[in-house]
Amino acid sequence: MKGLRKPGKYANPKLSSALKWSLSLAMFSTLLMPGLTAFAEKLSPVCAEQQSGGPVWINAECVDPLYNRPVIDSETDLSTPVPHRKVSGHFEGTDKKFTFYFPTKREWKGRFFHLVYPLQDENATDVSISFGADSGAYTVQTNGGGGYRVDAAAAKFSKVVAAEYYGSWRRIFGYIYGGSGGSFQTIGAIENSKGVWDGAVPYITGVPTSIPNNFFARAFARFVLEDKAQQIADTVSPGGSGNPYDGLDAVERSVLHEVTKLGVPLRAWEDYKYVLGINEEGLLGFGGVLRGIDPTYVDDFWSKQGYLGTEQSALGEMFRQAKIDHVAAISEVTRDAHNVPTSLTIESVPKVEAPFLLESALYDTDGTTKIGTLRGSFDPVTKVFTIRGSNSESVLGAIEEGAKLRIDNRFNLAILSYHRHQVPKRPGYYAWDQFKAADGTPLYPQRPMEIGSLISKNVTGGGTYNGMINGKVIMVVNLLDADAYPWDGDWYSSRVKESLDKSYQDNFRLWYNDNADHISPGRTARLVQYDGILQQAIRDVSAWAEKGITPARSTRYELVDGQIKVPNHAVARGGIQPVVDLSVDGAARIDIDAGQTVTFKAKIQVPPWGGRVVKTEWDYLGTGEFESLSFGNISKKKVEVTVQYTYSKPGTYFPALRVTSEREGDKNTPFANVQNLGRVRVVVH
Repeated sequence: MKGLRKPGKYANPKLSSALKWSLSLAMFSTLLMPGLTAFAEKLSPVCAEQQSGGPVWINAECVDPLYNRPVIDSETDLSTPVPHRKVSGHFEGTDKKFTFYFPTKREWKGRFFHLVYPLQDENATDVSISFGADSGAYTVQTNGGGGYRVDAAAAKFSKVVAAEYYGSWRRIFGYIYGGSGGSFQTIGAIENSKGVWDGAVPYITGVPTSIPNNFFARAFARFVLEDKAQQIADTVSPGGSGNPYDGLDAVERSVLHEVTKLGVPLRAWEDYKYVLGINEEGLLGFGGVLRGIDPTYVDDFWSKQGYLGTEQSALGEMFRQAKIDHVAAISEVTRDAHNVPTSLTIESVPKVEAPFLLESALYDTDGTTKIGTLRGSFDPVTKVFTIRGSNSESVLGAIEEGAKLRIDNRFNLAILSYHRHQVPKRPGYYAWDQFKAADGTPLYPQRPMEIGSLISKNVTGGGTYNGMINGKVIMVVNLLDADAYPWDGDWYSSRVKESLDKSYQDNFRLWYNDNADHISPGRTARLVQYDGILQQAIRDVSAWAEKGITPARSTRYELVDGQIKVPNHAVARGGIQPVVDLSVDGAARIDIDAGQTVTFKAKIQVPPWGGRVVKTEWDYLGTGEFESLSFGNISKKKVEVTVQYTYSKPGTYFPALRVTSEREGDKNTPFANVQNLGRVRVVVH
């Protein structure tokens, strides 16, 4: 039945004791009878801030006044992707929705998995539903934007619905997980609640300085290093020299060193187009936020001491030489069949060094009144501005011959080095030590607000990132992540150590995952999927919380100048990812003639608790097309492989061996398959 449940639907003599751990009486009574809500709220405490201005603390008994009226909209029994009951609903008076996916009673083992992300909707993917059912869990999902508070309300309500559906009032264990922006929500949840979730798996984890600094810093690198990016990529690719600074001038070396110490992984430069945002303009996407929060920054940058806009240096001069503020009259307007303008021709053009930094705005014919921003791309050769993206109707309607187009990069140039003026006041952010004097004071003028902290607080829903976790946590961090830097894992691990002290090892693990970055790899030979290690981490957190089964120890690593370095041997490295040592004719790189046959040798090791090797796949051309190689029973911890291949066409190839391990040695399961790569270089003449 849609809407509120019928009164008495959940009446059960066992309920009163179960509610002590499941959820607030007020939320439950909303379903029984709306008129009981006021009475129930008198009996249940309201979720509230522990200190003024701090995050709202949530436990199993309290009522969140924002999300205290859950309404079930529909219930459906479905057969795909697995048989389950789908329950959809919303919180009355809000735009927040939830969906629960309950597998059959036979499959359910008393737990739920809860994926969070700020931009997701309330509909879980088939993979999430199937993985949950395969792990004995029902699945919870809410639409994003509400932070950990709405997640907690949905999680608590799901326990009541689950108890009724399964006819069981035993304790239900819960586990929250989320990546990227979802890692902020996950950490906000596990730090600011107790009795809602029993464990958490934040992955591809950001920290309070990540947004927007990580993106602006990469745009900074693009401005200075784009012409040398392919050269840098070659040095860090398999069989490269390993010295990315070779061939750079003094300014280029200093900028590469700066962004490397900030945390951009050097090996990630192999995909320099992604690191520098060359194929998409998303690196400056947070510029609008900065413009609203810190409106005086751009003028300060170009006029005050301590900023690159005035700095008397080669880098400062580079910025000043690139500055553009050009106004030109529109001489011609091209329109489509509906009379909507599609492109403009302007009378004069500026000299453009970095087109990705340009902004354009439409002004009236006298050039004094700004009508609005005009989005598109500019060709300085043809003098044509092609209109693209979302533009307001008022701006499009005002376009006419004689109107003025202002082409400007002052703001976007200025924000490239914004990170220099965001040195965190909170200690422990060692990536920013390069911007401090010996006495710890900042080398550059600091802006009045740390924007990263404001954004992270908003994404978490008010979280603090203090490391005071209330449950078991395994954090999964990818070593090639250019969006959420690998050192973020070490930083948060240190916060947990400070907060938990002697109980740190009993509650927290940090697993580094090699050859994976922030995005799904698609068809590429240089990256592995991280779904498998994430799924195993969720299962291991569950076993840790419910049965006390200790998971694999944290990855061993070194932190050197913003870069995370891990041992080459699986046992020394730890974690659960297999390690692949691949060579071609005994080397990392060989040069051969077309038609020559080469020999690949691989040594594969799986660390303790990592399971066994279940699959090996080869991509001899480095195209991302892998083929499985079967050579008997390889379900073991150590495997050695030798294969030969003949290269017939000249070219540079990066052949790869992809290895998969699984905890139980199961070759057929689609879940918790942990991957890694071995890669080399073959140059065919």
